[in-house]
Parts: sequence; C-alpha cells; structure tokens
Amino acid sequence: MSAHDAVFGFGTHSGIDDIPRLLRMTRQADRDGLDVFSLSDHPYIGGRVDAYAALGFILGRTERIAGFANVTNLPTRPAPMLARTVTSLSALSGGRIVLGMGAGGLWDRISDMGVPRLTPGDAVDAFEEAIVLVKRLSGGGQPVTFQGRHYRVHRIEPAPVAAPPVWTGSVGRKSLAATGRVADGWIPGHAADWLSERYRTSRPVIDEAAAAAGRDPGEIRTVFNLPGNITDRPLPATRDRDGRWLGGSVEQWVEELTGAVLEHGASGFVLFAAGHGAPDLTALARWAREIAPAVREAIAK
Repeated sequence: MSAHDAVFGFGTHSGIDDIPRLLRMTRQADRDGLDVFSLSDHPYIGGRVDAYAALGFILGRTERIAGFANVTNLPTRPAPMLARTVTSLSALSGGRIVLGMGAGGLWDRISDMGVPRLTPGDAVDAFEEAIVLVKRLSGGGQPVTFQGRHYRVHRIEPAPVAAPPVWTGSVGRKSLAATGRVADGWIPGHAADWLSERYRTSRPVIDEAAAAAGRDPGEIRTVFNLPGNITDRPLPATRDRDGRWLGGSVEQWVEELTGAVLEHGASGFVLFAAGHGAPDLTALARWAREIAPAVREAIAK
C-alpha cells in the first residue's frame, strides 16, 4: 500500500462465537481483493478473543489482505512487547500488518485489568513515546536505548523487519498533534467522515504538527471507519438530518467515495454495517467486487 492508494477494507469484532463467520469474511475479502480487515481490541471483555491472537491466526489463513487492531489498546500492551508482536506478524505474513494505535479510552475498564490509570495528558505522552519506540525497535540496526517518561529500554536489538504503518485513532488536539509528528495515518473518531465538523477541525491540527516536524502532511493517510447500508435501489437521501452517511446504491457509494478521495483527501475506507457491526457477506461482496473497483477506476482517470 503506497501512501496515495485508496485502501478498502472492512471492520468487525472478534467475538468467540463469531470465529467461523470471521474466517469466512476474511477469506472472502482476501479472494475479492480488499486491502485490509480490522478487529477491535477490548481485552477486558471476556467474550472477545484476543485481537492480536486473532490477527495472527487469520493472517495465517489468508494470502494478500492485511490486518490491524482498530485500535490497539496500548495501556494493556507495553510498547516494547507490542513492537515484537507487530514485527513478528509482519515477518510471518509478508508485511501484511498495520499497527492501529490509541491512547486508551475506556479507562475504568482498563484500570480493572490492573493497569495504572493515567491522566489524559500522560496517556497521550505514552502513546507518542510508544509509536516512536515501536519504530526504533524495527528495521534492524544497533541496539536501542530509550529513556522516556513512560517507556525505558536498555540496549534492545531491533527486529530486522521494517516497522508497519501506524494508523491512530486520535481525537483530542494533543493526540492529533502527536499523530502529525510520528504516525502514518489517522482514523477519525466516532465514525466522523469527510463532511463532518470533526474532520474539518481535526485534520489541520495533524497537518500543522507534521509540517512543524519537517514531515509532508500529505504522507499521512486519513482512513475512515464508514458505517452504512448498500441498497439495491438508490436512496432519496444518502445522509441523515445531521449529515451522517446512511449509504445507498452502488452508484451512490461510488459517487460519494470518489468525491471523498478527489475533493477531500480521503485515502481509505473501512466498511461497517449501519449499526457499526460487521457487514454481512452479501454487502461485503458488493463492497469488494463492485464499489471498490469502481472507485479505484474513477480516481485513476
């Protein structure tokens, strides 16, 4: 995946009871040419399989599709071990891994896991340190010594594997700025899309921080979690009164997503069902076989 390709994927949850369906979906998506699948990471929920165990298992049963946790529950996964996990998955899968990163949102549940509670500011500082450390512990080279406020390692050998792309779920201004400084992509929170106020006010924070750090803001993807229905007939309105995308026919999806790429700088779309759950197999097939190819063709002209 280059920084300028439009990425198409789908999102689901990794419930223990959903494993057979999850395998069917990812195998179908792999055959149909989707780029990525995402799993949520909530280790305090007993009915969910571990996101990274599931990623490894599914990547071993597919050939082309990449996987990522949307987003990694960082407070429960220390950065040095997370670096080992994602570089190992990259080596095992031929590079088919993206590192989705979050500072931690549900702190009441996170602290129930025995993790010390951080203030919001400290959580973002730890999030930025973690991204830096994961990248430094990737790509080979000399042993790494890192002395941060939250992470410290002494003479740890980096894995001889390139760091995966890092996509964040940043929401607050401080976290958005960290994304601009050190990450490779951004997933707007609360399923905000390219016409939302959240996107319009948040993306400039990323761009300004990237430029201040000497980076090209255009190299940082915006990948949208996009719930919606794919209908047989055109809908009279594809957005609700609040401006949220509802979905529509294949043609309506193609028109909307093409405009999102060409007019608003979108570079990826992760499909969810309208209720923010996994799409069904029929919708997933139409997404992969009809919508994604048509959008790719339109933006290539």
